[in-house]
Amino acid sequence: MKRNLNDLLYFVTVARESSFTRAAAKLGVTQPALSQAISALEERMQIRLLTRTTRSVSPTSAGERLLLAIGDRIDEIEAELDMLTELRDKPAGTVRITCGPDVLHTILLPKLAPLLREYPDINIEFDANHGFRDIVADRFDAGVRLGDTIDKDMIAIPIGPKLRMAAVASPDYFLRYPVPKTPYELTQQPCINQRLISSGGLYAWDFERDEGSFNVRVNGQLIFNTSSHVIDAALAGLGIAFLPEEEFGTLIEEGRLVRVLEPWCRPFPGYYLYYPSRKQHSPAFSLVVDALRL
Repeated sequence: MKRNLNDLLYFVTVARESSFTRAAAKLGVTQPALSQAISALEERMQIRLLTRTTRSVSPTSAGERLLLAIGDRIDEIEAELDMLTELRDKPAGTVRITCGPDVLHTILLPKLAPLLREYPDINIEFDANHGFRDIVADRFDAGVRLGDTIDKDMIAIPIGPKLRMAAVASPDYFLRYPVPKTPYELTQQPCINQRLISSGGLYAWDFERDEGSFNVRVNGQLIFNTSSHVIDAALAGLGIAFLPEEEFGTLIEEGRLVRVLEPWCRPFPGYYLYYPSRKQHSPAFSLVVDALRL
């Protein structure tokens, strides 16, 4: 029985994505062509590999067995093909990185722009989101997180300076409310809350002084899960906002936002690039790491 390796790659991708639509987009093929290839594979093997419903796709027991048998081998083949680019005059290939939208804007793009101009055959795919992705399960080459949130079994490389939080509000806000002298006074004023996508809970504002660190749970009329909207609400005078100071850009210097409680905002570890220690990496990936490294 003749088998097409492309069909096996298609099957593995659909099984992992649990969606023909997402798998087709990832593979760069049309959805009908992908569905036809999977159907042809099942017909040749005379066994159903995927259970299809209107909402999702999942492997059958036979499909699970096939996925376990060949999934890692497909990954190994792709990794070896990437390694062969080392024999080219210039490195090539795609590097996939998951990160937050803000660090993509402030650190990753500025640092990687010169690399992309020098190596036109290197492609970088960014997955920008506020949640934590499993870079191994989701087949990313690397991720970017704050240093104190990375698993210990990962290689972690600092790519940015230490960060500080900033509590700010508009000048108009402080015409209506007193300037807080301590973080505990925040509980008596309207603040702009932020919901954590990773846990679903509200972020407790972290502060630190010589006696140690502590957090304050604030209240207010507004809750966002995106920092850009937190900033918009602060500019509109709707409450006190609390974000890494770099996210406010020049708004504090321009006087459009007023910073408070600065002595309680101590520096903390910034962003790190992290990736599995046991994975073999392509020359393109190594160049990306060197470009981002401090």
